[in-house]
Amino acid sequence: MIEFTLPSLGSDMEEGKLLEWRIAPGDAVRRGQVVAVVDTSKAAVDVESWQEGTAFELLVEPGEMVPVGSVLATFLEAGETPETVQRHPRPEKPEPAVAIAAAAAPPVPAAPRIAAAGETDRRRSSPAARRRAEDLGLDLATIVGTGPDGAVTLQDVERAGIPAVAAPRDKQAEMRKAIGAAMSRSKREIPHYYLSESVAMRKALDWLGAANAQRGIADRLLAAVLQLKAVALTLNDYPNLNGMFVDGAFRPSAAVHVGVAISLRQGGLIAPAIHDAADKSLEQLMRDLADLAARARAGSLRSSEMSDPTVTVTNLGEQGVESVYGVIYPPQVALVGFGRIATKPWVEDGALVAMPACNASLAADHRASDGHYGALFLAALRERLQHPEQL
Repeated sequence: MIEFTLPSLGSDMEEGKLLEWRIAPGDAVRRGQVVAVVDTSKAAVDVESWQEGTAFELLVEPGEMVPVGSVLATFLEAGETPETVQRHPRPEKPEPAVAIAAAAAPPVPAAPRIAAAGETDRRRSSPAARRRAEDLGLDLATIVGTGPDGAVTLQDVERAGIPAVAAPRDKQAEMRKAIGAAMSRSKREIPHYYLSESVAMRKALDWLGAANAQRGIADRLLAAVLQLKAVALTLNDYPNLNGMFVDGAFRPSAAVHVGVAISLRQGGLIAPAIHDAADKSLEQLMRDLADLAARARAGSLRSSEMSDPTVTVTNLGEQGVESVYGVIYPPQVALVGFGRIATKPWVEDGALVAMPACNASLAADHRASDGHYGALFLAALRERLQHPEQL
């Protein structure tokens, strides 16, 4: 029997809320198939299965919050039947949160049960209720329980902490908390070093202008796509900047899955992956980038896009920033940044000229590489952008 667990959709994720099952018991499950939708602090994510089997038990109901690593469902392997396997113990289910509906009046609480003589003073409550009470700073002893034998439920805690109708989760506050936790971990655990290099962009922009003149408006390429492809190709030659540091060791990745930093309209940041970026054409990268940005801002991403970026690229040039020095997103070991393309004084062939240029920066992990290695990478990236026709 196969256990399907909630994956970590980023180092800042500790739990998720199951929104929807896309399968039912008895359904055949293919590798890569979306089987559930989970709400994280940043987006609603389509969770894929990377194992094949037949859906057997769905152990978590929509609306439940579950920690990363929890078993969500079980699948039967080839040759197994419901009669030949042992059922997975179902986790204790938290009570559903208070529904947000003006027309639905809150239920009338049952009278609190009076403890019998000699009974423990500890209130009966579900684990979810205890965690939520701790989060809200509430004393369980002061909350009227409406569960069996007067047990305090999650709904009771929500009602006690938020008068009348419960307010929706503050997604922006949750996102800022998650980002802060990930970046604090990064600065605490990762020995960063930073490098930057000015990159002449005239040849790249001239090539881009000529290429776009042959395209329709909807098919035109952005300079950011040239930079993205140049980073991916260069990382093939500098594998110590492409991979993850886990379990005390660096593990290089055979493929370059570029996490693209995308700012969300409601605030916050997310960096889902474009897979196999080094192997894709500029046209495909442009389509993938546009699609990824649209789905990220609509809150609809896939679990593989959130869980396996091997490096992050952030481009703040369009915001008018000259340079960006990012914080590495663990467990990755590098982040490449690009500032705005601006006209600068430049010496070319012994003459002073006006040159469109940008600053490329590298934040890297000293446990996987050093400054000399990073400098060679930036020099190779600079050189690659002088030959846009080869991208």
